[in-house]
Amino acid sequence: MSRLTALLLTATTALGALLVPASLGDRTEAERGDVPGWVLVTVMTAGIVVGLAAVAQPLLVQMFQSAVSAVTVK
Repeated sequence: MSRLTALLLTATTALGALLVPASLGDRTEAERGDVPGWVLVTVMTAGIVVGLAAVAQPLLVQMFQSAVSAVTVK
């Protein structure tokens, strides 16, 4: 599970770096936006994804193994 968490955090950080406009230095303080709010949304989304992955992983593994075992070679 720690590998999945690390992967999600890395992906979230990379996505955040892509979404930050290059012209942030040109804005005034009043137009800066709600940075802590966006951080909270990002962290909460990553938490939901990790929670869903923890619940769904055993079911997805079982479904994959069932599908692979049902394949027959002619």
